[in-house]
Amino acid sequence: MRKFGVFLIMFSILLISSIGFATYKIAFIVKATDSDFWQYTIVGAKNAEYDLQGLVDVTVYGPPSEADIDKQIAILENVVNTKPDAIVISSTSSDAPSLILDRAYKMGIKIVLIDNFVYDTQYNSFLATNNKVGGALAAEKLVEALKAAGKPLKGKIGLISAMAGVQVLVDRDDGFIARLKELAPNLKILPTRYVDNDIAVAANAAEDLLLANPDLVGFFADNNHTGDGVARVIEERGLQKDIIAVAYDSDPQEIDALRNGSLKALIVQDPHGMGYKGVMFAFMAINGEPLPSYFDTGVYVITKENLEKSMWILDPFTRKKY
Repeated sequence: MRKFGVFLIMFSILLISSIGFATYKIAFIVKATDSDFWQYTIVGAKNAEYDLQGLVDVTVYGPPSEADIDKQIAILENVVNTKPDAIVISSTSSDAPSLILDRAYKMGIKIVLIDNFVYDTQYNSFLATNNKVGGALAAEKLVEALKAAGKPLKGKIGLISAMAGVQVLVDRDDGFIARLKELAPNLKILPTRYVDNDIAVAANAAEDLLLANPDLVGFFADNNHTGDGVARVIEERGLQKDIIAVAYDSDPQEIDALRNGSLKALIVQDPHGMGYKGVMFAFMAINGEPLPSYFDTGVYVITKENLEKSMWILDPFTRKKY
């Protein structure tokens, strides 16, 4: 992944020398501004802007919450009307923006999708984690942690999901469920609890599941807000040795939870890479360079043991250039 980023920078420098100076307008639309994960993608996008030395002007947009799909659609509509050279978007919905993005593509606006795919639209490239693989890794780390704690592979597992119907979350949950059934068929996964991407609601859901299921032995939380909520309950109740929890993504609260044992592992994407490569891909598309239809941005497993040497992926603010 790092080598590919270096290649993109080298390509950009060569392109500068061959085409002369021009500034392209790139709209960077995130799912939400209230999440560290999306702030990390913004750091990547702005770092790409910095490395492109004035060739692009990246403007960031996004609703306050991932739950506000209508707001993100309204933002997209307004952005398309300004006719930027490219749009890099992580859409919360896989279908709601289809017609708008397709219209933008036909207007000549380059479209780069990151994180979540949008169906029934034309686009130039899609960059994302293989979330089924990530979900499977979460199941593997949960089983490893249960064994390390000397617990039998039986009992119940709570699955806390940020939102229903979001494809990236569906893929994570499906990957987790399928792999856990293979590894530990005697662990029963309880019906998924959806929490509208709200940390407090996630904490309440975790608390409810603990009270209703005395044989509950673990949790999978499928994004950083759900991970924050689950970890909060485990820490407040002092259940670090009794409840094994694994979560997706990272933010300061999840990192603290990993350090204090409330979470045993984080399945981490590369949000900085999504933002950085998303802008670079948009720049390449504007200049007619071929792009892959799909680019896998990778997935990482972070535990307490490899935490400190993994801060480059956990905290992209340490890589901020602008």
